[in-house]
Amino acid sequence: MLAVQNLVKVYPGGIAALQGVNLQIGNGMFGLLGPNGAGKTTFMKILAGLLEPTAGQVIFNDTNIVENPQHIWAHLGYLPQDFGFYPHLTGEEMLLYLLKLKGVQSENGLIKLASELLERVNLTFAAKRKVKDYSAGMRQRLGIAQAIAGKPPLIVVDEPTSGLDPEERLRFYHLLSELSQERTVILSTHIVEDVAVLCPRFAVIFQGRVVSETTPTLAISELNGSLYEGIVDREHLAKFVRDYFVTQTILYEGRNRTRIHLKDAPAPAGFHPVKPTLEDAYFIITRHAATN
Repeated sequence: MLAVQNLVKVYPGGIAALQGVNLQIGNGMFGLLGPNGAGKTTFMKILAGLLEPTAGQVIFNDTNIVENPQHIWAHLGYLPQDFGFYPHLTGEEMLLYLLKLKGVQSENGLIKLASELLERVNLTFAAKRKVKDYSAGMRQRLGIAQAIAGKPPLIVVDEPTSGLDPEERLRFYHLLSELSQERTVILSTHIVEDVAVLCPRFAVIFQGRVVSETTPTLAISELNGSLYEGIVDREHLAKFVRDYFVTQTILYEGRNRTRIHLKDAPAPAGFHPVKPTLEDAYFIITRHAATN
């Protein structure tokens, strides 16, 4: 169990990246969803023991890792948003270097362990290929290989699917889902689809605050009967946005397909009820947070 209590981080100049974050995270996959600049990466670095908060506690297995960050290092697999690889090394050489750097031990030797890890993340075919020739998805899988070395009970991944093509993203989804069956995996992302596919529970972070903690099913169900969609001409769109709570405007076949959130008001002419999505819920949550 990971317990985050009143976590605050204020950078020099008075920039408050985190403003009293409280979370209880158990086994399985947990999502941290928010726009760029919301404080997600700061939060992940504190969890990884790489950044000291201004105030608050992070308790993992009854140990305060703010006071004792070395404790978390022995139990953590971490994939940061920007993972630095040496491009001239092969995938196998890079992984071996990282295993040695982390102090990972194996009864059968590190070469055998590296081979097993590369197979686990479906990179055996590219073991002898230089990392500079890896695709973005392959580099992410190599990063996961080092993160799961030693079978850590906690894995933290920061924006792991950003920049991946659809096929690589799907492959990565399956890998993360598999890993979450055995341990706690915290997924930080600004991509709503990541959470919808992977996370039975998630929190929305906005301007350094947790503004919602819920499940995809519950977040969507709370909007049933309140979402409508219709076409709005470009010249009328600005006024329409002022008059209605617009969740999304999608350009489709050159026209603005607009979705609106209504509670106790009639829908405008030409609008019809639609099923809400997690994107609708996310936009509504963050819009409310921005105005409160």
